[in-house]
Amino acid sequence: MTELPGLDLGRVAAWMDRELPDVRTGELDAAIIQGGKSNLTYRVTDGQHVWALRRPPLGHVLPTAHDMSREYRVISALDGSDVPVASAVGLCTDLDVLGAPFYLMSYVDGVVFDRTDTLAALDHDSARRLGEVLIDTLVALHRVDPDQIGLGDFGRPAGFLERQVARWHKQWQASETRPLPELGKVVDALRARRPESAAAGIVHGDYRLTNVIYGADLTRIAAVVDWEMATLGDPLTDVGLLVVYHQLAEQQELTMPMMRPADGFLSADQLAARYGKSSGRSVDELGWYVGFGYYKLAVIAEGIAARHLQGKTVGAGYERFGSIVPALLNQALATLEAS
Repeated sequence: MTELPGLDLGRVAAWMDRELPDVRTGELDAAIIQGGKSNLTYRVTDGQHVWALRRPPLGHVLPTAHDMSREYRVISALDGSDVPVASAVGLCTDLDVLGAPFYLMSYVDGVVFDRTDTLAALDHDSARRLGEVLIDTLVALHRVDPDQIGLGDFGRPAGFLERQVARWHKQWQASETRPLPELGKVVDALRARRPESAAAGIVHGDYRLTNVIYGADLTRIAAVVDWEMATLGDPLTDVGLLVVYHQLAEQQELTMPMMRPADGFLSADQLAARYGKSSGRSVDELGWYVGFGYYKLAVIAEGIAARHLQGKTVGAGYERFGSIVPALLNQALATLEAS
């Protein structure tokens, strides 16, 4: 059995035998799935079957974040809907197994575009299609009626935007590595300019190119993954953050692999326009949501930087996240002032 940080396969095997009898047919082996800077995901196999295992990060964990039960509940509810997800297999809340909750789901074969060189190999038509399918799947998610799939109590849409600003401010305070005056200015601007929420729906919370698995022919998404921040609320927060990721990807490849419109990829503005047309939702006030997206990403990056300073990250590239936080906050403020 391969031993990896945060994963004791002997304990996982014993849990599977106890809670999921007849699922495991052989000794387990595993590897860390690359990509993602938050929850840890492993490919686990018994030689005959393959699963994906998700658990919280090691070390510093932000309050209310990395809720495995919420992730497990939402993919269970969406299974069979118009939103493609991995099939839920089993949830473990017994901390004696891995020291943190975790869950197993089916392993979805497909293509994850998390490297610039992989994206650079695409022709213009394929590059454009990636963005079109990405937006169309997000529209499908936001069309799902939460009550119809048992998620009517999954969140509190009333006052959602106000609570989100406050929640991420608390997350900052819990992981701050150094004081930055820009943070307070952004929070004040978000509160002063907050729009009326759009009609509520299921919010993914971190929807982006690298959190989906494409089918081999790139005409569909085989699974949307990383549901750790999912809730009920204003769907435009998903759109605003997606715009942020694509604006950054047009310039550099730290938070995302590079995707330039000159190479065929949809621009951030084109993504937003396609969403508005397909969903029927107004994107007139999207500027606030984009500013909020930069703010949220800055807080997430600060949390990653805090875990890296504690020596609790698994993989490479984490040392760069602290340095981008001030620029993200400045961009949030500039976007809000211009909106």
